[in-house]
Amino acid sequence: MFDKKKIKPYIAALLVGAFIGGGFGVGCANLAGSNTPESHTINLKTTDIGNISASRVTPAVVAAQKVGPAVVGITNKAVVRDWFTNRSELVEKGTGSGVIIDAKGYIVTNNHVIEGAKEIVVSFADGTTVAGKLIGSDPVTDLAVVKVDVKNLPVAELGDSDALIVGEPAVAIGNPLGLEFQGSVTSGVVSALNRSLDVGDRKFKLIQTDAAINPGNSGGALVNADGQVIGINTVKLVVKGVEGMGFAIPINSVRPIVDDLIKQGRIARAYMGINVLEKEQALQAGYPYEIEKGVVVVNIGDNTPAANVGLRRGDVIIRLGGHDINKFSDLRQALDAHRAGDNVKLDIIRAGQPMTIDIVLGEVPVKK
Repeated sequence: MFDKKKIKPYIAALLVGAFIGGGFGVGCANLAGSNTPESHTINLKTTDIGNISASRVTPAVVAAQKVGPAVVGITNKAVVRDWFTNRSELVEKGTGSGVIIDAKGYIVTNNHVIEGAKEIVVSFADGTTVAGKLIGSDPVTDLAVVKVDVKNLPVAELGDSDALIVGEPAVAIGNPLGLEFQGSVTSGVVSALNRSLDVGDRKFKLIQTDAAINPGNSGGALVNADGQVIGINTVKLVVKGVEGMGFAIPINSVRPIVDDLIKQGRIARAYMGINVLEKEQALQAGYPYEIEKGVVVVNIGDNTPAANVGLRRGDVIIRLGGHDINKFSDLRQALDAHRAGDNVKLDIIRAGQPMTIDIVLGEVPVKK
């Protein structure tokens, strides 16, 4: 068994390096190039599997037929300055994958696939390329939505990731190593469910699969034997001597994020307006009492939800909305499970005495 602390640094490969090209940029663009025609009609043909013997119609064949046409290539073009000529030029920064989820042209992909893009170009299985418009992105969950103005689009059917069973077939469809290998299909199984990976101060619940996922697969589909999308491929564990450990964001987690991105272009996250320390940090900071569990409040913002309910410095938060809190990531996860405006129970210990406070969560202020 691998030591999680030793593996953790490799989760930078998390982003599966995940799209081909240079380093990850910052910021997002709204529009792709204006030279690409505004509207297209896509005509994709699939094989008549009715003429194939039943023994050949494997889960991979079903997945490729039903979902393959709805998986696209996404090329990220960014502005690079030539310091010798002092001129800026648009260059291809990388290529990833995306999945068409709506006939109106909405495509879900990973945030890191489109991050820093000045132009987004979407490539279909029939070779057609069109401009893509970034509708919204969420770095926290590594999801983004791109829209194209295209008619007759194939649309992937979304499944139920909560109904998955460990060991059932799983098929990954995407563009490993770029558009030269567009629409590649790899098969395996659902290796595990609810795998927790800590990235920064957040914990992610992901589907683990041994279906081969390589750079360029990011944003592509993980599909079940019924030809339904059960996850969006996002990361791969890269450790010497380790193979077959890819991860996908469960589609049931993707749905609400995508809905919010389409409606408002961003995610309205819940917050309380506090800074906290974990118990080990609190002891090092000289807090005078032994903390068995929870996190210690060390700062409270003015006119925040925490200030409005009288939370104090030194209060120990042990539970939020029914979620036990022992680490900062626990608090983040508990907040992410709620929406701004939710009224939740906040269990604390103040001067050694347990208390329960009702708190109305606010919305994380938008940085201007």
